[in-house]
Parts: sequence; structure tokens; C-alpha cells
Amino acid sequence: MVRLTRIYTRQGDHGDTRLGDMSLVRKTSARVAAYGDVDELNSVMGLVRQQDLPAGWDERLARIQNDLFDLGADLAVPQGGDAGRLRVAPDRVAWLETWCDEVNAPLEPLNSFVLPGGTPAAAALHHARTVCRRAERATVALADAEPVNPHALAFLNRLSDLLFILARGANHAAGRTDVLWVPGGGEA
Repeated sequence: MVRLTRIYTRQGDHGDTRLGDMSLVRKTSARVAAYGDVDELNSVMGLVRQQDLPAGWDERLARIQNDLFDLGADLAVPQGGDAGRLRVAPDRVAWLETWCDEVNAPLEPLNSFVLPGGTPAAAALHHARTVCRRAERATVALADAEPVNPHALAFLNRLSDLLFILARGANHAAGRTDVLWVPGGGEA
């Protein structure tokens, strides 16, 4: 269990921070950017959970928030000497895939791209999806520079898919249709 007795440390006042292995890096490092974007995604997920969601979704989204904290912990420690380190496992990716399939099953196939919108829950889920994609890009950038747990990348990729499907599912559950893109339809 983590115990925090004092929140401010003054250690970051000059732009440096410590990773989970206590190594010192700049706050602009690719690793800090990746887990920072995951942290932002977790905050957005907290906002998603305040929406009117279909039954049973809140409990699953709470699990995803915990998984995102685990992912942040994974990204906060460079690969190597992983004994006892928290790492995202493949079963978490499989769990996301199962939920994707479950929610997607009753949805109509798409014949156009979907614009973010519909219900407030769907709009919030689309917002979470775009933040998830940014976190994924930041994690890919990190993986281009140094080793990253491949399950962390798969988790973010699958989560963004799930968030898209959940946005469609939220509209469907509320009896709303998806807001579809009409190419050139924005012309006045």
C-alpha cells in the first residue's frame, strides 16, 4: 500500500522528476509524457463515470480506471529488472476485447464515420477515446526510444476501440442514433 504523508516535495521545481525506479528525468521526457497522458485519460474516465450510463458499465469503467493507474505505474518504471514490478498483463487486453464484442453485437454496422455526439455519455466517451489515442501515441513515441511493455501498447489500442464502441452503445441504449459524418455536409 502506498502511503503519502506530504504531497509537495519541491523536488520538481527545476523541471526534473523521479521515476518509479527513483531515476531522475526531465518532466519533458517521453516516459513522463506517456504516463502523464494516461493520467489525463484516467481523469476523463472519472468524468465519463458521472454520466447516465447503461446498467453495469460503471463497475467496469471503475476497473478500467484502476487498470489505467496500473498502466501509469508500468510506464513510470523503465523495462528491465522487472521482478516484483507491476506490469500490464495480456489478460487485461483480453478483458477489453470481450467487452468490445459484447457491446458491439447489437449495434448496426457503420456505413459512415461517426461524429462525437449524441447523448452526453456518448460525447464524454468520445472525449475519453481521443485522449486515449493521444496516450497511445505518446506511449508509441516512448517505445520508439526505449523498451516498453508490449501489453501496455495493446491495452491502450484496445481501450480506444472499446471507448468508441461504448460511445455507440450509449447512444443505442438511449434510443439515439449515431451522429454520422456527411462529407461536405458542413457547407453553408
